[in-house]
Amino acid sequence: MRLIMIGAGRMGSALVQRLHGAGHTCVVYDQNPAAAAELEHCGAIVANSLAGAVDAGGPGPRIIWLMVPAALTGAVLGDLVPLLLSGDVVVDGGNSFYRDAVSRAQSLAEKGIEFVDVGTSGGIYGRDRGFCLMVGGTAAAVEQLRPIFETLSPGVHSAPRTQNRPDAVTTAEQGWLHCGPAGAGHFVKMVHNGIEYGQMAALAEGLAILRSAGAGTSDRRADAETAPLGDAHFYNYDFQLDDVAEVWRRGSVISSWLLDLTAASLSQDPDLERFSGRVADSGEGRWTVQAAVDLGVPAHVLTAALYQRFSSRGEAIYADKALSAMREAFGGHREVHV
Repeated sequence: MRLIMIGAGRMGSALVQRLHGAGHTCVVYDQNPAAAAELEHCGAIVANSLAGAVDAGGPGPRIIWLMVPAALTGAVLGDLVPLLLSGDVVVDGGNSFYRDAVSRAQSLAEKGIEFVDVGTSGGIYGRDRGFCLMVGGTAAAVEQLRPIFETLSPGVHSAPRTQNRPDAVTTAEQGWLHCGPAGAGHFVKMVHNGIEYGQMAALAEGLAILRSAGAGTSDRRADAETAPLGDAHFYNYDFQLDDVAEVWRRGSVISSWLLDLTAASLSQDPDLERFSGRVADSGEGRWTVQAAVDLGVPAHVLTAALYQRFSSRGEAIYADKALSAMREAFGGHREVHV
């Protein structure tokens, strides 16, 4: 099939390379010409403008896949839509808010243009491993894109088949799923990323506890402002975190690809010195928590993981200062600087 890819960043580039490797033709446009030019080596047709990309897509119906940051998707669509014709299909593969997908699908339907939202997971390794695709849109549009989804997804052999599944292999087992109407794909991906926040936070906190488990071997401040370490003799451990991660990878209940990646980072830099500890959030965790509130579903772990990311960026500093001010005011407590 012929596909127009708008956006040649890490994910867009990996998608194009996987599609080209399976014989699909890709036209690529990116606001950064150098990023798009890097895909010429794999046979991609590089366009110098959005209009040029659409023209290179052929007579139609054309498939235009947007792989741009969610904050830019609306603006790109605004420039793109006047160039499209009835019957064209627009795919949003970024991490856009699912409600935006609902609105965009309705707006484009009035022009005879299909809109398909595709939550895309797999990161930079997706080019080789395949991408997990969570799809929203009409059944007709999704069926039209089936060859694309089958190429991008990992395939049934990427994981052992679950017991008691039907004999016939489903698309979910291949790594892609039509989740429902417009917005459904991005909704499922939104929750997926919220879960990801929680899993990452749990693993990070566990490693931090292990790293501090030797506190009993060092002197601890003895003053009115410092809580004593109870039973210090029980905290005399010096764990090698890279080895702990390695043993967890083999047969443990928490073994996962996320743990595999963490183990690789620890093997290179056990103290993680090249990282500042400021953790970004691109929106999906916030939207997941908002949906949980709307639906009345308790989401303690996901919410705490989101707040931890805020704190990591210093967004709790003022609240922390207020706490210090209150302690000083009611008890004369002075801050302890270690």
